[in-house]
Amino acid sequence: MSSVSSASVRLARPGGRRGYRVPVAIGSTISLLSILAVAYLLWPTWRAQPVGDPDRTPVSIGDTLFNVPTKAFRVKFQRHSGPQERVDLNFVYPSLAPPEKPKRATPDDVEEFHPIDRIFVSIAAHHDALAPETRLRTIYPRYLAPSSQQLDDGLTVRPFVEGSPYSAEDLITAAEPQLAARCTRDRQTPGMCISERRIDGADLTFRFPRQWLSDWRSVANSIDRLTAQLHAVRG
Repeated sequence: MSSVSSASVRLARPGGRRGYRVPVAIGSTISLLSILAVAYLLWPTWRAQPVGDPDRTPVSIGDTLFNVPTKAFRVKFQRHSGPQERVDLNFVYPSLAPPEKPKRATPDDVEEFHPIDRIFVSIAAHHDALAPETRLRTIYPRYLAPSSQQLDDGLTVRPFVEGSPYSAEDLITAAEPQLAARCTRDRQTPGMCISERRIDGADLTFRFPRQWLSDWRSVANSIDRLTAQLHAVRG
């Protein structure tokens, strides 16, 4: 009896091991198939995404929200969202697109004169300073020369008197489309113009070459477009 029992035990053990391994193998296979199925379904989301700045950066200046094209920032440390005291921007004229990364300058580029093809925009909190429209009506007339020049294309040019805070500048205005700008005169360097707008708690200052006033309607319309685009709040 003892030998028969020993034989039965020896015959039973291998069968017991096989009975244990089969469920484990089946469970492992099911787990592996599940992992492969999940991996297959998720595979499209594993593609590498390009790293870079978003197209627009929301900034708050004077508690006024602006949506700024990220490539338009002129100063690197200003290139972040949130409250700021001032930002300095530039746009290619006349497309008004933000400029691409500048290429490395060569000695030939330095020696050759390149006309300005940018319109520069600064947005700053005004802290209740006198509004641009108020200065145009009440401050500038005190320093203007009595004579004025009416150009054929609708521009009015009035020089500021010598010795005034705006000496060597002209006040250039037009009614339709509306434009008001202080412009330096062409001397050793080309004249530049400044035109200002106020939106809520911020003032926008636009700077551009005086020579662009030969097509002043395009300049005035570009200032209007940039003002609307920068202040556009997207949901």
